[in-house]
Amino acid sequence: MPDEFRTHDLELSASLAGLRLDQALARALPQYSRARLQGWIEVGSVRVDGRVPRVRDKVVGGERVRIEAHLEASHGVSPESLPLDVVYQDRALIVINKPAGIVVHPGAGNRAHTLQNALLGFDSELARVPRAGLVHRLDRDTSGLLVVARTVEAHARLVAALAAREIERRYLALCVGAMTGGGTVDEPIGRHRTARTRMAVRSEGRTAVTHLRVERRFRAHTLVEARLETGRTHQIRVHLAHIGHPLVGDPLYGGRRQLPAGTSATLAAELATFKRQALHAARLKLVHPATKRTMAWEAPLPQDMARLLAALATDGDRRDVHD
Repeated sequence: MPDEFRTHDLELSASLAGLRLDQALARALPQYSRARLQGWIEVGSVRVDGRVPRVRDKVVGGERVRIEAHLEASHGVSPESLPLDVVYQDRALIVINKPAGIVVHPGAGNRAHTLQNALLGFDSELARVPRAGLVHRLDRDTSGLLVVARTVEAHARLVAALAAREIERRYLALCVGAMTGGGTVDEPIGRHRTARTRMAVRSEGRTAVTHLRVERRFRAHTLVEARLETGRTHQIRVHLAHIGHPLVGDPLYGGRRQLPAGTSATLAAELATFKRQALHAARLKLVHPATKRTMAWEAPLPQDMARLLAALATDGDRRDVHD
């Protein structure tokens, strides 16, 4: 797919006076990220009153700006014809129900067969959108809903909405232990000091807030709804392990697998074969980047989690609760 070029001519409003040029342009052209605008300034694709500016130049208002925008097509990720569970689509966005076991972005050891490869196979125009339109991510073995932007403009608006905590993401998580009630975990998360593939609660980490509500208690497990206020790597997994209720099947944070005393043979078999963290992105709510309508989607539990919950119920379901 060839690269795309767009020309923008605009006059900077007096209300932008005092801002750096990159900040002013980000407000005037919200369809582009500030990082992308900075790149165009640095390579000389931006002219202010006919001259080549610097990123840090201050705006006074009234300047005439021309931008020769170069939208590079993504050539590093190959499109693949892979199955996608498309929950919703229109000209601005796609909502995907991702199965467990699929990596979202290509990386070391996962150069192909990722969700990004599948998206490029589904819609070749996504090659012009950063990260093939992916706005957020799920871990490989977490299932559930993801939103994908189909245009540069929609991507910038959704990324900004995510940063402003305006996209609601709710997960269903099956935890080890009988949790007494819901609440909020407000603990910073950073890279683990020695195990670099893991995250950990660390005082110098980034702010991380997870809201928990008990959905169903079992004899020795709890199904909770987790609502993300922030979106740190492995946030729900780290926070639940931190409070002593790691996710069932979590290979990084779950610790040594142990069966509660009196576990039925049926439940023991389900737990033995459940090889991933029991986490599902069940609900997604956002303001549509084009229509401005509030929209929401839900994805039912995948079969492996549904089977596990059924086995837990026969092992001694206590009661349904909403704390």
